Amino acid sequence: MRILVLGAGGIGGYFGGRLAASGGDVTFLVRDRRAEILARDGLRIRSELGDLDLAVRTVTRATAAPGYDAVILSCKAYDLDDAIAALAPAAAGAMIVPLLNGMRHLDALDVAFGAGNVCGGVAAIGVTLDDDGTVRHFGKAQSYTHGPRAPSQEDRCAALAEAMAPGGFAPRCSPTIMQDMWEKFVFITTAAGMACLMRGAIGAIARTAEGTSLLIEMYEECAAVAEAAGYAPRARHREFARAGFSDPTNGNVPSMLRDLQRGLRVEADHLVGDMLARAHALGQAAPMLRAASAHLAVYQENRAG
Repeated sequence: MRILVLGAGGIGGYFGGRLAASGGDVTFLVRDRRAEILARDGLRIRSELGDLDLAVRTVTRATAAPGYDAVILSCKAYDLDDAIAALAPAAAGAMIVPLLNGMRHLDALDVAFGAGNVCGGVAAIGVTLDDDGTVRHFGKAQSYTHGPRAPSQEDRCAALAEAMAPGGFAPRCSPTIMQDMWEKFVFITTAAGMACLMRGAIGAIARTAEGTSLLIEMYEECAAVAEAAGYAPRARHREFARAGFSDPTNGNVPSMLRDLQRGLRVEADHLVGDMLARAHALGQAAPMLRAASAHLAVYQENRAG
C-alpha cells in the first residue's frame, strides 16, 4: 500500500518514519526547505523507544502526483487550507486520514475530497519538531487510531491498519472513531486551554488549592458539548480524565503551551474557540472556556504585534 504523509513534522514525521523504517512504502509531501533538510540530513527521530536516522522519499507541491492509497494528514489546524491545496494534485482516489485535533477540519476535508474519502483519526503522542529538524518524542505513548465514518470505508480502513502494523506503534482501526475523536476533543481542549491559561503542566495546576476543581469544571463544560452532539464521554474516559487532572505528579505539558512559550502560532480557534462556539450555540454559560479563549485571543493579538 502506497502511503503519502503530509508533512514531516512531529506527528507525521514520527509515524511516517517508523513505518518507513519497517519497509513501508512511504513518501513525505513537504515544503521545499524541509525537503532540502531531509535530503541533507535524513529524517531524525529521538525517542525513549529508539532513535531513528534514515533516508526518506519526499515530494513537494510542484512534484506531487496521484497514485497513493492513503494520505496521513497531520498538519496544524491553522495550516489546513494550505495543506488541502498542496494535497490536491496527489490525493485523487486516496483515503484521507486526518490526525488533527478537534472536529472542525472534517467539514473542510469533506468539501475538498469528498466525505466518502475522509475517515476519522486520532493520535495520542507527545512529540515536537526541534529547530534543527529533529522529531523529538516525549515519553512512551505512541497511540495511533483511525476508523471509518461510514460503512463504505470499513474495508479500506482495515486494510490500511494492516499495512501500517509493521511500524511498531500498534495502529488500531476503531469502529467508534467519531466517539474517539470527540473524547480527545474534550480532553485536549481542557488540558491545552487550562495549561495555557495557568502557564504550567497539568500536575502543577493540580498541586494548587483550586487547580483540580477548575480542571474538572472545564472538562464538564466540554463534555456537555460532546453530549449534545451525541458523543457523551464514556465512563472510562471520564475516569481517565479525572485521574489525570487530579494527579499532582502529572507532567503533561500540552503542545499548545509549548508552542505558546516559544512564541509560535497556536490552535486556539480550532480547539478552545470552536468548543466555546459550540457551547454558545447550546446556550451554555461556559465560564472556563470563555476565560481560556479570551486569554488565547490576547496572546494571538500580542503576537501579531
